[in-house]
Amino acid sequence: MPPFASYLRVYEPLIAFERARQQHWRRYLAANRAVPQALGPARQRRTVLEALGAGWTKLPELPDEAYSVTDGEVTLVCPWDLRVQVAQGVLSARRGVPAALADAFVPPALTAVAERVVADWRTAADPLGDLRTGGAALTEHDQLLHELVSGWVVPARWFAFVEYDERRAGLAPTERHVRYRTSMARARRRAHRALAVMRRTVGEHAPMTLAVENDARWLEKFHPRSVVELDYGGLVYLMGDRELLDDDSPRVVADTLAALARGDTDAAGELYSDLLERWRKVQLRERRN
Repeated sequence: MPPFASYLRVYEPLIAFERARQQHWRRYLAANRAVPQALGPARQRRTVLEALGAGWTKLPELPDEAYSVTDGEVTLVCPWDLRVQVAQGVLSARRGVPAALADAFVPPALTAVAERVVADWRTAADPLGDLRTGGAALTEHDQLLHELVSGWVVPARWFAFVEYDERRAGLAPTERHVRYRTSMARARRRAHRALAVMRRTVGEHAPMTLAVENDARWLEKFHPRSVVELDYGGLVYLMGDRELLDDDSPRVVADTLAALARGDTDAAGELYSDLLERWRKVQLRERRN
């Protein structure tokens, strides 16, 4: 069973990477090593738990894996960057939690390692040595995470980057999934349109506006010929077939933004409340035992 999380991914063409990384991913793809999206989240979790060890005191090198998709005749990759993702997750898990409780769940030894990993990554140190850049400093592009993760829910703002007609769904027992894929150009255009509406109607400093702005800036840093994917991940196992087939969250978000743009705040509020309630029912299943 995959983790109960959703994902926003960016797949980039190989030309987006520096030469050593291009060669690495070409060899990786030629060896048919790319991990299917349906298997990736569970494999990520298993790999991380095995690497952390029983006492969660270490954060060793993790496999340099990636997802891949084909856009026309071009193959694109979405690197996992697992070590950095885990380090960021460790630090995020401690925020806003009393120290004693945080230490019980995330040992201080692991926290110290995570802080070093994130600090090295942010200062363009090369954590993977010759495998990545032959010992050279990382570029700003090398410091990009290609996958954002949200536990137990799909953030409403992510639906602003895709359209309902871009949905790909499969409800077979062997592979259950709901994914949206779109071009980077469309995702950026939609993100900036949503941001403009929210700045004008909700306010520049509203938390949701800032969150959309942050994601819009993230999208801008990738190659323009990239592909953006919104994946419901393991959340599809918390939802019934009819619930998934009837889900039209991208349309609801689009209608909400349209209502805001024309000044109909009542309609916008009602639409958004209905959307939040829909996903709250999924999110509350975290508390079931």
